[in-house]
Amino acid sequence: MRRLFKYALTLIIFLLSYNMENAMAQSSLPVVPKPLMADVGCEKLKIADSINVFIDPSFNLNEAQSILSIYKVLNGLFFNDVRYHIYNRNDEKVDEGDIIMKNNSNLPEEGYKLSVSRKGIVIEASSEVGLFYAFQTLFLSSSPEDKSCIPFMEVADQPRFEYRGFMLDVSRYFLPKEDVFKIIDCMSLLKLNKLHLHLTDDNGWRIEIKKYPALTSVGAWRVNRNNLAFPDRRNSVKGEPTPIGGFYTQEEIREIVNYAQQRYVEIIPEIDMPGHSNAALAAYPELACPSVDKQIGVVPGMGQGSGSIILCAGNEKVFKFLEDVIDEVAVLFPSKYIHIGGDEAWKDYWKKCPRCAQRMKEENILHIEELQSYFMRRISTYVKSKGKNVMGWDELTNGTLPDDVIIFGWQGMGNAALKAAAQGHRFVLTPARLLYLIRYQGPQWFEPLTYFGNNTLKDVYMYEPVQSGWDKKYESLLMGVQASMWTEFCNIPHDVYYQVFPRLVALAEVAWSQKELKDWNSFVDRLDNVLLHLSAKGINYSEAMFNIQHKAVAENGKIKVDLNCERPDVEIRYTTDGMEPDASSSLYREPLYVDSSTQIRCATYKNGVKKGETLKLDVDWNLATGKEIFSENPADKVLTNGIRGSKKQSDFEWTEWYSKDDVSFIVDLGKKTNIKKIGLGCLTHYAMGVNKPKYIVVKLSSDGKKYSTSVKKEFSDKEIFKVGNFIEDIFLDIPDGKNVRYVQIVYAYPGDCPQDHIKPNQQSRCRFDELIIK
Repeated sequence: MRRLFKYALTLIIFLLSYNMENAMAQSSLPVVPKPLMADVGCEKLKIADSINVFIDPSFNLNEAQSILSIYKVLNGLFFNDVRYHIYNRNDEKVDEGDIIMKNNSNLPEEGYKLSVSRKGIVIEASSEVGLFYAFQTLFLSSSPEDKSCIPFMEVADQPRFEYRGFMLDVSRYFLPKEDVFKIIDCMSLLKLNKLHLHLTDDNGWRIEIKKYPALTSVGAWRVNRNNLAFPDRRNSVKGEPTPIGGFYTQEEIREIVNYAQQRYVEIIPEIDMPGHSNAALAAYPELACPSVDKQIGVVPGMGQGSGSIILCAGNEKVFKFLEDVIDEVAVLFPSKYIHIGGDEAWKDYWKKCPRCAQRMKEENILHIEELQSYFMRRISTYVKSKGKNVMGWDELTNGTLPDDVIIFGWQGMGNAALKAAAQGHRFVLTPARLLYLIRYQGPQWFEPLTYFGNNTLKDVYMYEPVQSGWDKKYESLLMGVQASMWTEFCNIPHDVYYQVFPRLVALAEVAWSQKELKDWNSFVDRLDNVLLHLSAKGINYSEAMFNIQHKAVAENGKIKVDLNCERPDVEIRYTTDGMEPDASSSLYREPLYVDSSTQIRCATYKNGVKKGETLKLDVDWNLATGKEIFSENPADKVLTNGIRGSKKQSDFEWTEWYSKDDVSFIVDLGKKTNIKKIGLGCLTHYAMGVNKPKYIVVKLSSDGKKYSTSVKKEFSDKEIFKVGNFIEDIFLDIPDGKNVRYVQIVYAYPGDCPQDHIKPNQQSRCRFDELIIK
């Protein structure tokens, strides 16, 4: 309640100290995040090469000069002659000041007021961080072609959330120190203030711990499987070389922390426990449960079940090890937070471990989840003894929570964090469904391989963390939001930047700007200017926002094709004869209807210039195309849309029934028809457990009431669990296909993935993209 009151009070102060006509003005300032209030003039101020800078004596002079120095580096060559003065409002020389930094104690810590006019630049803030953010606004308001010209403006600004975060996983892919610096630069430019570094996982231990040198001599290195996608990588065999990896020395950690501090970014270290610990256990296998019956190593991919190998909760040496690690981490990172993970701790070996059983008996623990709660509460107590606040993932809500722990809601929409909020705990939202940047950011036909579905730029931007149905106290406990970048599919820094940008720019506005100011069209205009600045800094980014997403479904015997691009400022041009579109091709205004084999080609254009990739949609007509499908699956309509899927299982052209029961669907051909052959487009993606079914049965009917079995095709385990990622059309000859109107397809669950599979004992699945009837 006090935090809400404080926010309301500072907002009132802003309004009272600001011209209300300006407050109502529509900002055209080309910056992200959007300021609370901004009024922009038509004229520009040319910053001279020689300037006078007046600094209020209440500010730390060294920090203020450092802020100006960073701004100078951002802008290039000007500011070669800077003369510093102590600000005194009664000093007549103040009128000669090109830049004046004033203290305004009425402003919140990160807030600022900014005025640019013929007289120069005046910044008001109550702290050095407010000064810093004012300079970021100045920088982004200029053009990358001429950064010394700044538009006249009156700005008043402050953040919505105190926690504006980005999580960077440097375990799965070790990002070099210099690239971490670049990430920090971009974060500070966007007024993001928390860098959550995921330093340890199954795939690598990335921080030097003096007391345990094997963590980096062994735990930081894995076998080379970079020729394969992350899910396809099998574990190492004993004695195999481990050349891939790296780690930050303690001196490099200090450099990173110092670099971030100068840019007002707080680095929060995460040491994940008790799960995601194979890298640590590869270095010190005695910390695993004695029930572990397989080789322990640094994992190059998904682990083939190694995720169940976790730190032993019944071994006192484990707690001594973690306390020693925390001792060194607490000194290296001045942050008031340490994140201790707690996610995805599979307890298969705990259940079989005599030490864990003894621990449960001694502590009177009745449920295995409470054993993890014991583990995390014990470590949490130690972290707090170091003067740090504890953070953890939302699985901690499965048991008794550590006192005062801050929960990161990540599963689905992050709602598990609300269980913690109901108990009075603070929380941060980083929902996988929207803010996990590992997901595809646009039409998957054009995107590099990754997991799951889409989290587009617009999805991120439109995210509103505070939901209408929340208990009133939840909002006061919400610290803020975080985008999270897991790096399974990254092999070079370029891959990381591509997944992060521009979506991190959208997250910055969600985190900083008031929700009432959110405007997608305005954001897109301002984003383009930010991207020019990123390009000038050598940061690559995705342009998936210019690509076209399609939806094609059967409707009244035809295929209705909807085309959509999330950018509101482009037009879609298309052809239907297979020819490449250009700026003079037909303008897409409404859905296209197709009733025969057609080759659609489409792309986006802005001011006559092509912006996105060309989307190629080949509609291949057969007897089932455009016909109605009956099943319990709402995604079944793609089975008769004539468009084939890609090898990416989540591209919205594949239908899946995730069930161990037999599955069936029926197509109505509309009239009695003679058929000779039936085919099913089937996807195999071995590493993701997508396989052929155990068998396929075709049943036929003339009236939709009585069905007779026509043909059955069975598959061996060798055929079902074939290694690779490919599409195969499975055809069945129909010996009795006269006067058929209804066709029923029945398929059987292929069985769980076998023990020697890359996903041993996990549920498999079948995916089909097209029903083909000839």
